[in-house]
Amino acid sequence: MDIREFVLAKAKEAKEGARSLARASSKQKNLALLRMAEALQKRSKELIRENAKDIAYAEKKGLSKAMLDRLSLNDKRVREMARGLVEVAALPDPVGEVLKMWQRPNGMTVGKMRVPIGVIGIIYESRPNVTADATSLCLKAGNSVVLRGGSEAIHSNRAIVKILRDVAKAEGLHEGAVTFIDIPDREAVMELLKLEGIVDLIIPRGGEGLIRAVSENSRIPVLKHYKGVCHVFVDRDADLAMAEDICFNAKVQRPGTCNAMETMLVDKKIAKSFLPAMAARFRKSGVVIKGCAETRKLVKNAVAAKDEDYYNEYLDLVLNVKVVKDIDEAMDHIARYSSAHSDAIVTKDYGKGMRFLREVDSSAVLINASTRLNDGYQFGLGAEIGISTDKIHARGPMGLEELTCTKFIVLGSGQLRE
Repeated sequence: MDIREFVLAKAKEAKEGARSLARASSKQKNLALLRMAEALQKRSKELIRENAKDIAYAEKKGLSKAMLDRLSLNDKRVREMARGLVEVAALPDPVGEVLKMWQRPNGMTVGKMRVPIGVIGIIYESRPNVTADATSLCLKAGNSVVLRGGSEAIHSNRAIVKILRDVAKAEGLHEGAVTFIDIPDREAVMELLKLEGIVDLIIPRGGEGLIRAVSENSRIPVLKHYKGVCHVFVDRDADLAMAEDICFNAKVQRPGTCNAMETMLVDKKIAKSFLPAMAARFRKSGVVIKGCAETRKLVKNAVAAKDEDYYNEYLDLVLNVKVVKDIDEAMDHIARYSSAHSDAIVTKDYGKGMRFLREVDSSAVLINASTRLNDGYQFGLGAEIGISTDKIHARGPMGLEELTCTKFIVLGSGQLRE
């Protein structure tokens, strides 16, 4: 069987799995997730043994310590993976929810019902836990999943999928509910992206290069975010102590994430009273500051920021700082450079806060809160499969509801169109 036939067979199996899940009750799906969690823990030694093969291969390839850490499984991480499935099982099932109903003059009732999307392809890198996370969210929302992880985690992912499929079958679900493309060839991804009519949605999770490659080659709708160029604007009417804490958290708490602040904008009116102390706090944590001319007058050792720097997602302890005339200049800057991921304002002025909410066009806009809070768990969604900066069909953290779509339902009593 060549690669094209192999991928097509996997996708068709997932299509059958989606039909099976569409018929499954909430109780059946939840029980399957709980059994999967138990099986992962019971077979943790097997998972860790297979993961060791991936680690050895990754070390041979010279992957960085950070990448090796993301790739590694141990007892704690297997328990965390299992706990994630248990948490998803406890979430309300969105499938079948009737969003609204209304009656027409001819007596028929029209409504909208939440239903599964169908077959979802997940293309991702490194972290084996994504295999279990993506499966749990797709399954709970009634979708089958076609998983395609990176070559560096193939043994780990293959072992995880085997466990999940065994449980799905034992619980009366079609094995195609969890499908894995376990060949490393890039051609397999290209073939998967051609399967419109079988696969309903593609979600890439990884670096900008992966996401752009998927988006440029897919015939299937793609939910994506290329990068997180996030801003915090400190307004002249901000509580400066609060602003300092928010900006520090947004940059330093975990700089390698997509919702970390990459540019801090500071109102000129409070720049002298805010920037020196803020910069000193950043410096103690190892943050390198790239600043505009006004910033460099107030912050010693700040490096000159170039125009292209404002487009950068550093994912590191590097921060752009720009002094702006007012909120209008701040929003103009965000409109030009932001990736529409997460942008925040710190202010005590209600009117300016509301303007910022209305006029900044990002997946999450925050007042007096860190950009690091743009996250499914933090927003109370229970879990997420990623953060979308698209506007159709989902935007922001994608939880269970975002893994469904809607259909119209009509309740009639013999109505005809005249």
